[in-house]
Amino acid sequence: MTTSVYVTSPEGHTGKSSVALGLLEAFARRVQRVGVFRPISRGSADETDSVLHLLVSHATADIPEDECVGVDYDAVHADPEEALATIVARFRQIAARCDAVVIIGSDYTDVAGPTELAYNARVAANLGSAVVLVVSARERDPEDVRQLVDVSSVELTTSHAALAAVVANRADPDRVAQTAAALADLPVPAWVMPDLPLLSAPSVRELMEAVDGTLTAGDPELLDREAEALIVGGMTMEHILTRLEDGAVVIVPGDRSDVVLAVLAAHAADTFPSLAALILNGGFTPAEQVSRLVEGLGQRLPVITTEHGTFETASAAARTRGLLSTGSQRKLDLARSTFETAVEIEKLMDAVNVPRTEVLTPLMFAHDLLERARADRKHIVLPEGGSMRILRAASTLLAREVVDLTLLGDPGTIRARAAELGLDLSAAQLIDPATSELREVFATRYAELRAHKGMTLDRAREIVTDVSYFGTMMVAEGLADGMVSGAQHTTAHTIKPSFEIIKTAPGVSIVSSVFFMCLPDRVLVYGDCAVNPDPTATQLADIAISSAATAAQFGVTPRVAMLSYSTGESGSGADVDKVRAATAEVRERAADLVVEGPIQYDAAVDAAVAATKMPDSGVAGRATVLIFPDLNTGNNTYKAVQRSAGAVAVGPVLQGLRRPVNDLSRGALVTDIVNTVAITAIQAQGVS
Repeated sequence: MTTSVYVTSPEGHTGKSSVALGLLEAFARRVQRVGVFRPISRGSADETDSVLHLLVSHATADIPEDECVGVDYDAVHADPEEALATIVARFRQIAARCDAVVIIGSDYTDVAGPTELAYNARVAANLGSAVVLVVSARERDPEDVRQLVDVSSVELTTSHAALAAVVANRADPDRVAQTAAALADLPVPAWVMPDLPLLSAPSVRELMEAVDGTLTAGDPELLDREAEALIVGGMTMEHILTRLEDGAVVIVPGDRSDVVLAVLAAHAADTFPSLAALILNGGFTPAEQVSRLVEGLGQRLPVITTEHGTFETASAAARTRGLLSTGSQRKLDLARSTFETAVEIEKLMDAVNVPRTEVLTPLMFAHDLLERARADRKHIVLPEGGSMRILRAASTLLAREVVDLTLLGDPGTIRARAAELGLDLSAAQLIDPATSELREVFATRYAELRAHKGMTLDRAREIVTDVSYFGTMMVAEGLADGMVSGAQHTTAHTIKPSFEIIKTAPGVSIVSSVFFMCLPDRVLVYGDCAVNPDPTATQLADIAISSAATAAQFGVTPRVAMLSYSTGESGSGADVDKVRAATAEVRERAADLVVEGPIQYDAAVDAAVAATKMPDSGVAGRATVLIFPDLNTGNNTYKAVQRSAGAVAVGPVLQGLRRPVNDLSRGALVTDIVNTVAITAIQAQGVS
């Protein structure tokens, strides 16, 4: 039967969407097809159910959002029994297509509290779902939280719902331990999550809609930044300046030109906080000369105008509550990390009885990367601190505590760009190679390493200010455990310094690469698809041995296929002979490695073909590590599989260096960067 868990609350605003998101991603680590179901939705033809939309976007079962809904509130009002029957029928349609389903209870936007909890409990019982009860600990004493849990548990039991776990959310950070102690003797596991104001902070876009505003200047991309404070500018310019804080939205009458200019100038200055937006109320706009001056400043800060007066604007803004489901990547990352830190995920999975599948999906692979990197945190340097994608990836990695980071570039510029994007990079080390005290140390060391090539100290001083060389020197000197670059630079620019400075590991003659090819039901390792154009037989053997070691390091059992256009003894010629010689060398150098070659791709991965061509092989039909005879074949094959089979290609991952350095595609997405940094950290864990 499909496992399902029902996330419900006895009241609104408990933050259960954060718990549901955490559960969804936890399920995805154990099973292949995870779905979402919303028994009672407040969405309509004119309004999207934002919570459902968020969860469906993170589900892995690929079921359309409109099919994941039971009924709306009107149906429950009209006939509760008929609505329940419809909910059960529609849930079964979802469950039949999933291994596990996260069910998110109603939002307390329509029905009285006690009645709504009872109805959610009835739904959970009829769906046969384990219940995770989420209660709010905000502004409550630990004893009051416990009392609320006890009352809610009775309500669930009365309706025959099975309570599996309790999460007390939004607790005062100073009371987390006391609240946990108050819940410690419950008959089910219980955890406490702290209240984080950012998670309930509205975005600038939400504030703009709340005040019926219009964006008249600034960058629309910055509307998704959270408004972490509201400041009503009813005082003089100098007094407003003393009240500014990071992430604040300033509300000021549009005819106060002096205040408008002061606020914009403060936002632009390194010595003042970075603001989220400026709202001009009263229907006024600055005078033409002031508007020209503002435009000339080239500021990206969103400037919003509204017809409402100061009181109406401030009141509407203060009432606006931010939703996780419409929040920024920073908010989602914070919600994930809070859940992962506060909740014992494996214990929760056991409590709701989620079995672990043997299938390895792309999402499982990605989750495993982050978990393994987090378990033994390493320090990674990112030379491209000027890249917006790098900054977004860095924010995610830091929020989820995957690695420690150093970003290279001008610290002031990096901080300013991160602040206006609403990213938190406060935990990162920022270094400008041109002004760093390490420049002279690195120049001296680099000159020594390259003295045999005629390198001088003066020339070395120039070279090490290049971010790729500076980052590589950090790795070589043990100031960082690994480096990831390539979002803005070529592969050669990224890896050439590592060939000169870090060099190959003992027993390895060649640096090579692999891609992790994440297919819907398994992960394959392809090598070499990015570095070596035409390796010799000995180099091909090196690539195979290195690729098998990389596969094993990342949880893929290595069964190595040495690919060629013929299988076994059926072919001849220089190309086949090279693969045959490489296979023999692998067997000699790594006798414990399971390897087959020469072998064609179809015989390597398709059991039916293997049964005909190589029936007695331990690799044929089951290969996990596929070694291509040359770069032309490997690069084209990985791209063909990526595009035609919908595989997720993670890499290239460099192997054979003494310390890990990895190259990004210049088109890499933020998720690709996060995964590559995690891979680099795991590689660093294996460096003695």
